Amino acid sequence: MSVSVKEEFDVVIGLETHVQMSTKTKCFCSCKVEFGAEPNTNVCPVCLALPGSLPVLNKKALEYAVKASLALNCKVHELSIFARKNYFYPDLPKGYQISQYDKPLATDGYIDIKIDGKTHRVRIHRLHMEEDAGKTIHKGKKSYVDLNRAGTPLMEIVTEPDINSGIGARLYLEKLRNIMRYIGVSDADMEKGQLRCDVNISLKPKGSEKLGTKVEIKNLNSFRFVQKAIEYEIERQAKLLLKGEQIVQETRLFDPSSGKTFTMRTKEEAHDYRYFPDPDLLPVRITVEYIENIRKSLPELPDEKEKRYVKEFGLTDYDASVLVADKDLAEFFEKTVNLYTKNPKAIANWIINDLLGRLNEKGLDITESPVKPEHIAQLVKLIDEKVISTKIAKEVFGEVFETGKSPEKIVEEKGLKQITDPEEIKKIVEEVIRNNPKEVEKYKAGNTKLMGFFVGQVMKATKGKANPQLVNKILNQLLNS
Repeated sequence: MSVSVKEEFDVVIGLETHVQMSTKTKCFCSCKVEFGAEPNTNVCPVCLALPGSLPVLNKKALEYAVKASLALNCKVHELSIFARKNYFYPDLPKGYQISQYDKPLATDGYIDIKIDGKTHRVRIHRLHMEEDAGKTIHKGKKSYVDLNRAGTPLMEIVTEPDINSGIGARLYLEKLRNIMRYIGVSDADMEKGQLRCDVNISLKPKGSEKLGTKVEIKNLNSFRFVQKAIEYEIERQAKLLLKGEQIVQETRLFDPSSGKTFTMRTKEEAHDYRYFPDPDLLPVRITVEYIENIRKSLPELPDEKEKRYVKEFGLTDYDASVLVADKDLAEFFEKTVNLYTKNPKAIANWIINDLLGRLNEKGLDITESPVKPEHIAQLVKLIDEKVISTKIAKEVFGEVFETGKSPEKIVEEKGLKQITDPEEIKKIVEEVIRNNPKEVEKYKAGNTKLMGFFVGQVMKATKGKANPQLVNKILNQLLNS
């Protein structure tokens, strides 16, 4: 965001996010939920809206939605009502979508995110259940409709306009995805359309109470694109307003190749969806006991886990936040610590600084890592027990990553065990001193920086296997005697 935008305007952003629940069957029928199936194979009279077919609510979808609501700090209502949202679209076979309107499942939640070390709260206005539409595929001059996705259970999660930057929106979405994965209600994979986001964005004069004209950006399918689209749109709107022009209320799309948004359709006023309660579905009534039982079943959530890592393992706030930002990564760390409990800080360092770097280079996920928890545990133990030096450990780690062999086996095969015998190291140090008389003379004359040179010569002679602490100690004794 440019300086002029910050000085002149307040940015107001709200997000509407659809999260696909990972149930085995659809929201109102027993058809399979399956990504990539042959078109129109997972359908039935309910999906196809054939006359006389009646929907029945999927109990697991309701349970997942309540679970998500509680994890997002929402108030879950004992009564919620399904409504018909009426609009025409080729992939909406009924001519309406079953959703919730004036009586949603949950309201008044929040997610806390950290921006520049400061906690920023994004309030959640509502979470409601609904069914997904089908999919329209355009090929040349023809369009095809696949109804496999029609009826898939969704949660729509709507924020208050509490976000004021592209990075804030991205961090919110990443945290939301992480929570959904932690509680096991959705994989929230954007590439598979399991998490879809629309952005509402407006600018208003600094300090003004009156909101600016809202622009919607639809169909953003990656966290990076959400951030980029918002950043472009902020600049676009600011330039128009600074020239005295009006912002048109419209829906826009983002083009990743140009990094720009463009008009999809103008929207003078809100759609009239003619909502009314669905006569085929009973009101959803749940008890306080049902809600509390689900609350008790919630696993440890990212924020709680992060605090525990700092307190229990002595990690920095940064290290803990990196590890809990991905459920699989947190599990990898905990498995490693359970295998070797003595040095969790070193384990965290190896995972964050070495393993994640290598995985990013190869484009691999932590679940695809050739380095396993037992490898990291073994490596840290070998260093702690002074079997190998940290420098040798780096070499061993590279070999583990490439071959999948255990660190112990690599150290044994390559003869990499650290030299810890003081007498053996003393002999090598004496030889280095004999071979470098000029440097010894300069050192004794006051050039103490040459200590690094002598350490390097000893390590070179031992191929990095000499214990560095012993090398320094013996060098100090012999050079300063």
